Amino acid sequence: MADRTPRKPLIPTNTDLIGIAFTLKPDRDLTLHPQYTTQLHGWFLHQIRQINPELSQQLHDGQGEKAFTISQLQGSIVIQGKEQLLSCHNTYQWQITALSKPLCDVLRQWLDRPPTRLELSSGNYQILHLQACNPATTYDRIWHQSAVETTPLELTFTSATSFRKRGNHMPLPIPENLFHSYLRRWNHFATEKFEQEPFLEWVNEHVVILRHDIRSIKVQAGKSGSVTGFIGSIQLGFAPKAKQQPVYIQLVRALTTCAPYFNTGHKVTFGLGQTQLGWIEADRPLALPPLPLDPRTILTTAKAELITTRSQELEPLFLDLKKRQGGQRAIKTAQIWAQIIARQEMGDSLRSIATELEMPYDTVKKYAQLAKKNLLQVGGHN
Repeated sequence: MADRTPRKPLIPTNTDLIGIAFTLKPDRDLTLHPQYTTQLHGWFLHQIRQINPELSQQLHDGQGEKAFTISQLQGSIVIQGKEQLLSCHNTYQWQITALSKPLCDVLRQWLDRPPTRLELSSGNYQILHLQACNPATTYDRIWHQSAVETTPLELTFTSATSFRKRGNHMPLPIPENLFHSYLRRWNHFATEKFEQEPFLEWVNEHVVILRHDIRSIKVQAGKSGSVTGFIGSIQLGFAPKAKQQPVYIQLVRALTTCAPYFNTGHKVTFGLGQTQLGWIEADRPLALPPLPLDPRTILTTAKAELITTRSQELEPLFLDLKKRQGGQRAIKTAQIWAQIIARQEMGDSLRSIATELEMPYDTVKKYAQLAKKNLLQVGGHN
C-alpha cells in the first residue's frame, strides 16, 4: 500500500530565505564549458519565467541586489589542463538560494511539479533529488536569534570569492568588505534597515580576524572572463570595546547567519562566493555528499565518505597507468576502476557494485580483476 502520509513542504508558507540542493547525474561523460554557470543561471531564470514572467524579468534585468544565488557544480570533477570533466557514473551537486519571500513563493509552486531533467547546451542531466541545504527561515527570525547567539563567527568560502574595489578585484576576506557585501543584501530584502557608513566604520574598528586558512584561486566567471578570488576558512572576533554597541554585534551575527544564503562578494549569481558556516578543514570535501539512489544499496554517510576518499586516492594511480589511452576513455576507465576497488574494500559484492554503477556484472568482474592486477604494480592496495 502506498504511503499516504502528507509530506512536509520543502518551503513553508512564511519563508524569506532557503537554499535548495539538486543531485544531478549527467546523461553522458561531459566536458564543462569554461562559462557553464551562465547556462545554469539561464536555466534557473527560465524555470521562474514559466510561473512568474515578471519576476523572472526583474531577476534578469533588475539593477539592485539579485534575490538568488547559484553555485558551481560540486562533486568528483576531473581537471585535465583547462578542462573540467564529468563522468556519467557519478552524481553532482548544484545549489541555489532564494533571498526574498516573492521568490520563495514562486519556488514553492515550482516544487509542486519539479522538473526531472536539467538540459543545457553543453549537456543534459537527470535531476535525481531535491533537498534543502540551507533551512527555510525569515529575516525576522534570524534577527531575533542573533540577539542570543554565541557560536564562533566562522565562515568557509568554498568557491572563488572576490570583491570589486575601485574597478579591481580584491581577493581578501577583509571584514569591512565581507559585511558590506552582506549588508547590501540585508537592507534590500529585510524589513530592519541599517545605515551603511556608520556600521562599516564600526566593523573596521571592532571586528578582527582571529585566524584564517585561505589561498587565492583564478576562475572563469560569467561573461566577464577570469576572476582572482580566495577560498578557505576564517574566524572572526570582536575587539573589547565592541560591547558598547550591542546592536551592531547583533547585526554582525545576523549577517554571518545569512552568509550561506547571500553568499559573499560579487558574481554570486554565477557561482562565485559560495559560503558555509563553520570552519571546514582544507583536506575535507567541501561539497555535499552524493545522495543514495537505490534503497538496495544505501550507504551510510560515513561509509560513503570513506569510499569517496579512497576513490580519489585511486583515480590518479589508475589514470597514470592508462594515460597512453588519452582523453575521456582513460579518465572514465580510471574512475570506474577506482569506484569498484573502493567499494570492494568496503565489503560490497561485485553484484551490488554492478547494480549501483548500472553496468553488466561480467564487465564489473573483469574490471575488478584488471584493476587489482594494475594496483599491485604500483603498490596502492590497502
